[in-house]
Amino acid sequence: MRVGTFVLAAQFPGQGQGEALHRAVRTAEVAEESGLDSVWLAEHHFVPYGVCPSAVTLSALLLGRTRRIRVGTAVSVLPTAHPVALGEQAALLHLTSGGRFTLGVGRGGPWVDLEVFGAGTAAYESGFPESLDLLMRWLREPRVGADGERFAFREVAVVPRSDELIGGPPGGPEVVVACTSPTSVKLAAERGLPMLLGMHCGDEEKAEMVALWRSHARVCGRSPDEIAAAGHVSAGVVQIADRAADATETLVKAMPGWLKQGLEAHVTVDGRHRSMRDPLAYTELLCALHPVGPPRLAADRLAATAERTGITRFALLAEGSGDLAATEENVRRVGAEVLPQLA
Repeated sequence: MRVGTFVLAAQFPGQGQGEALHRAVRTAEVAEESGLDSVWLAEHHFVPYGVCPSAVTLSALLLGRTRRIRVGTAVSVLPTAHPVALGEQAALLHLTSGGRFTLGVGRGGPWVDLEVFGAGTAAYESGFPESLDLLMRWLREPRVGADGERFAFREVAVVPRSDELIGGPPGGPEVVVACTSPTSVKLAAERGLPMLLGMHCGDEEKAEMVALWRSHARVCGRSPDEIAAAGHVSAGVVQIADRAADATETLVKAMPGWLKQGLEAHVTVDGRHRSMRDPLAYTELLCALHPVGPPRLAADRLAATAERTGITRFALLAEGSGDLAATEENVRRVGAEVLPQLA
């Protein structure tokens, strides 16, 4: 079982953006001190839901401040990034961190980001497969050119080569794909890339997505060993307290205000209608799905998810209280009181 923390750099009502980023950095540092496996960094633009606009940049900072823990993006939004630029950054972090970097990529949403960065709606609607394939070629080949609908350029040398990690295993950085639909599950399976599954999903839905990934990967000719070794990641929420009611109360008091202001701030690029979850009901759902409660309950929920889905890697949001000291204590309790029960 590999348990890490999912860091959104969430800006709660009444907080400044610097405060949210400071809590994000401290969460990662305490996660390493507490023996967690990894830290996963979200990326958002123009909204207080999360105030980190570049997960790879924050990853670089945290890789420099830590020595053991893995650092990953969850996710870098591919439609608003150039795959070659992102590939160069990923290779750089992979090589200079001793192989501790994981690149998570996703399609993102139909947000105004597409307008601001000049990507256009086509990059979101249909361009993700082309971007992903170009990114993967950049991470695996010595020279790359492109002749696609969105990207076209003459062949150039790949520098630095991500497969030149000194003293490490061959290959470049691990790449995972955020999947929210059968289409994205199949896209990841075709390429043999593990999935990152969202915290809004329960065990049954995640188990169905893993089963679809495995069956489609087999159809696409992926080997049994490759399918069995795929390290899918389950995102969730964690809040540790001596009583389940206290852990739930902590999140119910803090998260709905953050969710309301954060989700309402999203603006669609083309005025399309979007529905928003009820913040309180969503918080209560997350408390019911994930390790929220005493250490024994938290460990049992993680073990149950692993048994039901086959997923043994977790990225757990620990900053749901919105408070720095409480977040640090929460992460420390996961390390000291939950991890030993999963050994």
